[in-house]
Amino acid sequence: MPTAAGGTAPRSLRVVALGGGHGLAASLAALRRVTDDVTAIVTVADDGGSSGRLRQEFGVLPPGDLRMALAALCGDDDWGTTWARVVQHRFAGGGDLAGHSLGNLLITGLWDLLGDPVAGLDWVGRLLRVTGRVLPMAAVPLDIVACVEGADPARPAAESTVRGQAAIAVTTGRVRSISLLPADPPAVPEAAEAVREADWVVFGPGSWFTSVLPHLLVPSLRSALTATSARKLVALNLIPQPGETEGFSPHRHLEVLADHAPSLSFDVVLADAGAVAGSEHDLRKAADMLCASLALADVAAPDGTRHDPVRLAAAYRSIFTAGERVGEKFPGVVLPDQPDEESRRDRPPGEPDGGSRGIVPPDKHGTGEQY
Repeated sequence: MPTAAGGTAPRSLRVVALGGGHGLAASLAALRRVTDDVTAIVTVADDGGSSGRLRQEFGVLPPGDLRMALAALCGDDDWGTTWARVVQHRFAGGGDLAGHSLGNLLITGLWDLLGDPVAGLDWVGRLLRVTGRVLPMAAVPLDIVACVEGADPARPAAESTVRGQAAIAVTTGRVRSISLLPADPPAVPEAAEAVREADWVVFGPGSWFTSVLPHLLVPSLRSALTATSARKLVALNLIPQPGETEGFSPHRHLEVLADHAPSLSFDVVLADAGAVAGSEHDLRKAADMLCASLALADVAAPDGTRHDPVRLAAAYRSIFTAGERVGEKFPGVVLPDQPDEESRRDRPPGEPDGGSRGIVPPDKHGTGEQY
């Protein structure tokens, strides 16, 4: 891009974020404060709530996680905040629309009209004037199948299978591994291309087995992740998710990630300093297993259960800048525990720490509202 001085302005950092649900929304709300070239690649396995109903009735991709990603990428001006609230609005009552999100209906209607999921999402993105782009992880709806230990309290050592994202999220057993149905789903070509051309790829935070790990099981997406020259960052959750990762330590999340992607290396693991206090040694060992450095920062909202988008943006900015500066190896650091001045300016007037327009915090099961 030419500048007034006749030179070329540096291009924006290309960042791809993988995940789904509230965790991805928090990451996107932070990343749009860091770069205007962010692509969300969103899981498409939801089978509950509004998304599940639309998926079953129309045979479409479940739109809920995609809708949340679009809302998170809306700007902080009147247009962005209003449209974020509009697409997140959920109908009450007892009729046919009860429980449906307006954004889910809008996305499904555009898909029905255009016959192209990517084009439909791009049109919604234009309407909302989002920063970046939202893409589905796969071109077809997926089912997640989990291998679960101890789902039957009478047989605590027995393994069984649990099918479906909604059921896995609230299982009483311990999830050991996941697989996808269909087993070889086609990735959306634009998603694989975005990964190959990225400067950074961000995994998490989010539901580990149902939002983060499924991306590694889509063959062409996994190949792109292996081939890309992008640096890779893992953003850890603040607390275990009841059911899905109950009892997981921070380093156990990384061990499971390594089990599902043994050939994939990473560059940085980002964790909230308060959330991992006392377990830094084990976490560093697990990060080493991924060939990654450990970065600690204060990224939690005051309640300790959600990521604060401004603080998370400051951590991402510090990591991305250090990555550019030091070249191939990112040094493990403890990042500042307060947002930098640039991040502070990004917080909309009147928005408290941890604020996120139009994004509903998780319920006690960690699943949030029905998508």
